[in-house]
Amino acid sequence: MIEVKHLYKSFEGRDVLKDINITFEEGKTNLIIGRSGSGKTVLLKNLVGLLRPSKGQILYDNRDLTVMPTEDMKLLRQEMGMIFQGSALFDSMTVGENVGFPLMMFSQMSKAEQKKRVQYCLERVNLSDAGHLYPSEISGGMMKRAAIARAIALNPKYLFCDEPNSGLDPQTSLVIDELIHSITKEFNMTTVINTHDMNSVMNIGERIFFIKQGNLEWSGNNNDIMNTDNKDLNDFVFASDLFKKVKAAQNKGIVLE
Repeated sequence: MIEVKHLYKSFEGRDVLKDINITFEEGKTNLIIGRSGSGKTVLLKNLVGLLRPSKGQILYDNRDLTVMPTEDMKLLRQEMGMIFQGSALFDSMTVGENVGFPLMMFSQMSKAEQKKRVQYCLERVNLSDAGHLYPSEISGGMMKRAAIARAIALNPKYLFCDEPNSGLDPQTSLVIDELIHSITKEFNMTTVINTHDMNSVMNIGERIFFIKQGNLEWSGNNNDIMNTDNKDLNDFVFASDLFKKVKAAQNKGIVLE
């Protein structure tokens, strides 16, 4: 569990995050949504320690990130997995070598143990036959799955995903959503996802946090979001014609197949 308490972040006297209070629950997919410039990326960077808050606390199972010494921060980061927007695989390494990189850097495993763990992670994301390939030789969806395999290599307690479906087609996005959701349950991780993808919100949004202009405007789940009376959230979620039709159909009691 990650608890954010009265979090502020300012740049040159301007508050980008304002009194944010959020609990990201263990074993659930926690989604942060909001328009570009809303502050959600700044929030994610504060959560993983890339930025220091101006004020407030970030508690990892009661350990306060904001006052941690450098050595404790390094240990905490070994409990984190990251899936970056562009996958961020090393072009010069094979898929298997990419997955094994955090094991080589941060674990005490033998070479044989590392190899076994890499193979398990590749199998878990349905890439068991792709370990010898380079990133340039695989599709965008396979690259995302490889990034997930790398993120879970150290069996993290906390998983952070920055726009994991960016650049993917709807069908592949659904596969990535379901994979993130299933590994969250399997490993009982605290998963935090920064996303613009409304399909992800509706598919796996067990906890959803809507940020607007640095403020937490709304929180709930993917069922609550269909019935919210928050105008700003409605304008954001139902901006597309598809979601307008879904909302209209729901209001009339029609189930869309």
